[in-house]
Amino acid sequence: MANVMARVLSTALSLNVLPALAVGQQLSPDLILLSGKIFTSDSAHPYVEALAIRGDRIVAAGNSEKIGSLAGAQTKRVDLGGRLVIPGINDAHYHCGVEPASFQLQFKGMDPTWQEVEDGLTAAEAKAPKGILILGDIGPTALDDPQATGATLDKLAPNHPVMVRTWSRHAVILNRAGLARFGVKEDEPDPLGGRYTRSGDGKLTGVAFEYAAFRIHHAVSELTGDPEALQQMRNFLQSAARLGITSVQDMSLAGGVERCVALLEKAPTPIRVRVIRMALTNGSSRDIQEGRAFPRKLSPLLTVSGTKWVLDGSPIESSAAMRKPYTNRPGTSGWMDFSKKEMEAMLRESLQNDDQLLVHIAGDRTTETFLDAMEATGGKRVWSKRRVRIEHGDGLMPDLIPRAKELGVIVVENPTHFALRELFIRRYGIERTDQIQPFRSLLNAGIPLAIGSDGPNNPYLNIMLASLYPGKPKEAITREQAVIAYTLTSAYAQYAEKEKGSLEPGKLADLAVLSQNIFSVPPQDLPKTESVLTMVGGKIVYDAGALKPIR
Repeated sequence: MANVMARVLSTALSLNVLPALAVGQQLSPDLILLSGKIFTSDSAHPYVEALAIRGDRIVAAGNSEKIGSLAGAQTKRVDLGGRLVIPGINDAHYHCGVEPASFQLQFKGMDPTWQEVEDGLTAAEAKAPKGILILGDIGPTALDDPQATGATLDKLAPNHPVMVRTWSRHAVILNRAGLARFGVKEDEPDPLGGRYTRSGDGKLTGVAFEYAAFRIHHAVSELTGDPEALQQMRNFLQSAARLGITSVQDMSLAGGVERCVALLEKAPTPIRVRVIRMALTNGSSRDIQEGRAFPRKLSPLLTVSGTKWVLDGSPIESSAAMRKPYTNRPGTSGWMDFSKKEMEAMLRESLQNDDQLLVHIAGDRTTETFLDAMEATGGKRVWSKRRVRIEHGDGLMPDLIPRAKELGVIVVENPTHFALRELFIRRYGIERTDQIQPFRSLLNAGIPLAIGSDGPNNPYLNIMLASLYPGKPKEAITREQAVIAYTLTSAYAQYAEKEKGSLEPGKLADLAVLSQNIFSVPPQDLPKTESVLTMVGGKIVYDAGALKPIR
């Protein structure tokens, strides 16, 4: 394992194993897992054969003979049969959204042409029940088409509200019925950090970006009834447990903190969920009160902490703020949602509220401006221990990495975005594409690197992409490093590395027994991986029935 990770996360490795073993000898474990290949995410002792668990904690780790000797009359023992065990996956960046019933446009791929959108919408207008929302997800090809406006949607589907959105969720296109359904008035002002595009006569075109689009996503979420929303949340939580995900850090847009918490309490959640505030804006200010009424810890499995702001867009919409113009649009270099002064205000609020700050940044101009704001509000002296997070980190160009390191920034990357290389080349050209989205470079620089899915929540797909890095293999990391980023560093990224993220005595017994050895299977087989046994705090939350107790 990288020495830098041991250094950065040294606080997570300071528990004394010997006292834990001594306690384990005084009181018998409730459960012992034997004869496995257990990857601990602890760089000092990366592999053990067995674990002893009492209550919600690991009390001992070591070889099967030694750990087996701790068993008492009531101890349950499970033979892992050589299976790989890892700490429970901690998805550091996910959006647990809910959606109402709608008529979904179906395309052959994720990046349909606008002609495909028109064909699908014409068919949907004839088939969809009267008044139901017609909804479609598009990529950059359709969005870039001059016909991608609300007026076109009006002609194709005059009898239904229609919303076409980019799968990044940073832009939407609505027809007039859609604008009306979601409460967007003809004279609607641009919210802070967002924009509605307008024609020459000042009328809305139906296209909205950033915080204007986020307001619409919130309105869509509010249309979802509680029974339907609750079922969608339960489906997500069950899927997560089946994949060995034991913690999720939920960016609470579009549903909002209050609804997200209500659904998780009603479900209730079997895994650990951290709800992160991700509030909206109005015409002139940010909502800095959303979710403040909640205590940080609502239950052992549910917490509310951290505030996230979106500082720029994404390359899909050519809206990430870049220092040089886009290759496909020489006259534009994107835009920042907030000024440097507003970024400084976010940082000061983080200090005043003792609340972690997370920022979405995709462009290098936004990255540079945010680092300037950190330096203007105290620099290394103030921020080196505050664990400010940059989500995505695409814009951390080589010249900016040392500054991020000095300021103590954590970067949460999303390996599924690595598959978008051809899009990045269209937007940025090859030279910049080879510089953006650093990955191994961040580890080499000593920057804590966590992984979040921000999309399909299959962690093994992300591990595959992290260890291959299509088109840029020099920036790939090992599978072991990817698991550490997905477990111990993800815990560090939420101030929880002393409680979880590695399988060590004294820590929570959050773990997954996997269906295959993800460190040895061919890369293409990694996404097929599932958990056969998932435990959260020593409790089984998913069991595929593949393991049998010895007694």
